[in-house]
Amino acid sequence: MNVSRTVLAGGIALSSVVLLSGTAFAHVSVQPQGEAAKGGYATVNLKVPNERDNASTVKVEVNFPLDHPLASVMPQPVPGWKAVVTKSKLDKPLEMHGKKINEAVSKVTWTADGSKIGPGEFQQFPLSLGQLPEDTDELVLKAIQTYDNKEVVRWIEEQKEGAEEPENPAPVLKLSAASADEDHHGGAAPSASAGADEKAGHDAKTADHEETAAASSSSDTTARVLGVVGILVGIAGVAFGLLAGRRRSA
Repeated sequence: MNVSRTVLAGGIALSSVVLLSGTAFAHVSVQPQGEAAKGGYATVNLKVPNERDNASTVKVEVNFPLDHPLASVMPQPVPGWKAVVTKSKLDKPLEMHGKKINEAVSKVTWTADGSKIGPGEFQQFPLSLGQLPEDTDELVLKAIQTYDNKEVVRWIEEQKEGAEEPENPAPVLKLSAASADEDHHGGAAPSASAGADEKAGHDAKTADHEETAAASSSSDTTARVLGVVGILVGIAGVAFGLLAGRRRSA
């Protein structure tokens, strides 16, 4: 009886840990589709889970820092949602491609238009961002989530070094160092010797394949010859045995 109670208590405790862990990690977050390199362009997903059992998410807002402004923020259409891009004037103009930009995107808002994020569901909102700043390792994208029961959750708390995760952490986009051959458009610029190296590698592989095929063919031929010789030797041995037997009988 005591053993059953212990097992039951352990099961309840484990279930509680699993449920709490699931809730703790069900935050609004930003996830890059590939690499988000400094000075380049990137496509990211704003992932929004529904954390309520009795309400649905009907509005999502993400804010962009103007101290590290982005000249281009383009939302990808999401069925059942209407996106609105808001721009703000910059105190210090941006210089991009030889032009001065006086305003940058400060906010993107998605409002349910025939859809919603129900209990136990999540929705991704894709964004194309650029040009990413080169003077920071991350972008803090504060988000606001609104439910159909008028509840508003503000995902705006920044993580402090050495401290526990806040209750409503702000989504953070990590930026990696740009590689030497980065073309600033989310890809690598091809080198002049790339084609030659690829051809050389292809020729080497072809030569290896031909060598292997030749060795395999030679090996097969040798095996066949040895097989035939073995059969002949066997036949000769049998014939010799029969002949010797007859001589003894005579």
